[in-house]
Amino acid sequence: MPGMKHEKLCVGPVAGVDEAGRGPLAGPVVAAAVILPAKGVPRGIDDSKKLSASERERLCARLKGCAIVGIGIVQPEEIDTLNIYWATMKAMTLAVDALAIELGQAPGHVLVDGNRLPRWTYPATPLVGGDAKSLSIAAASIVAKHTRDLIMIAAADVHPEYNWHSNKGYGCAHHMKALRDHGPTPIHRRSFAPVAAAYLAREGLFAKETTS
Repeated sequence: MPGMKHEKLCVGPVAGVDEAGRGPLAGPVVAAAVILPAKGVPRGIDDSKKLSASERERLCARLKGCAIVGIGIVQPEEIDTLNIYWATMKAMTLAVDALAIELGQAPGHVLVDGNRLPRWTYPATPLVGGDAKSLSIAAASIVAKHTRDLIMIAAADVHPEYNWHSNKGYGCAHHMKALRDHGPTPIHRRSFAPVAAAYLAREGLFAKETTS
C-alpha cells in the first residue's frame, strides 16, 4: 500500500502527480496533481488500477473536498501535434500549474509517477511505480483516472458504437471493429497507428466510390 515515506523526505507542501490515458486510441490524456491534507486523508487510497470505478468515484469526490487538486488535460489534436510523450508532460505541467494557483504558491516539491520529469521549474523527483509507493501520487492517479473516465463516458453518448462506456477509448476488440466499420471520430488520435490505418482505409474506400 502507498504511504507518506517519500513525502516526508521532501520540503512541503508536497504534490503527487500522475496521468491517465497514454495508451488509448481516442480521447485526451489527463493528469492530476494532489496535495493531501495533514489530517483527514480519506481511507482506501491506492493505485487507481487496483480500485473499482465506484471506489475511484467516491475517493475522487472526497479528495476534491479535502485536498488541493489541480487537473491538466491535453486533447487529441494536440497529442497528434506533440506526440503522446510530450502531451503527457504538458498535461502534468498544466496540472501542477493549476494546483499552484489553487494553493497560492508553488508546491515545495513534486513527486511524479514514472522515470521522467516535465521541463518545468518545480523541484521534483520521478518515482517509478509511484502510484504504489506514494499516497499523494496514488491520490493523483485516482483523480486523473476518474476525470478521464467521465470525459470518455460523455463522449460515448455521442458515439455509442465504440462502446467507450466500457473500454474508455482503449483498443479492445469491440473498439477496433467499430473503428474499421465506422471510421475514426473527431476525438480519435490520428497519430496512433490503428487510427491512421482506419483513416487510410476510409480514404481509399471514398476514392474508390468516387471513381467507380
